[in-house]
Amino acid sequence: MNTLEEWTKAACAELGLDPADVDRDAILDLTRDVAHNVARPAAPLTAYLLGLAQGRGTAAPDAAARLSSLAVSWPGH
Repeated sequence: MNTLEEWTKAACAELGLDPADVDRDAILDLTRDVAHNVARPAAPLTAYLLGLAQGRGTAAPDAAARLSSLAVSWPGH
């Protein structure tokens, strides 16, 4: 198990989440798109916003895809 897997498992346990419900690759892809096309500090903020949206009932895969699309088309990059 690598550090990222260990961290994901520990963080999920701390928050009472099932690690199987975390699409780690989708989140990493989203934050990469945001960091490279918008601004590096926007990546963790966007991950947080994704979590808020999911908590309010937005399907995570849909929200992540929409945010990635927004980031990739962000002006100036």
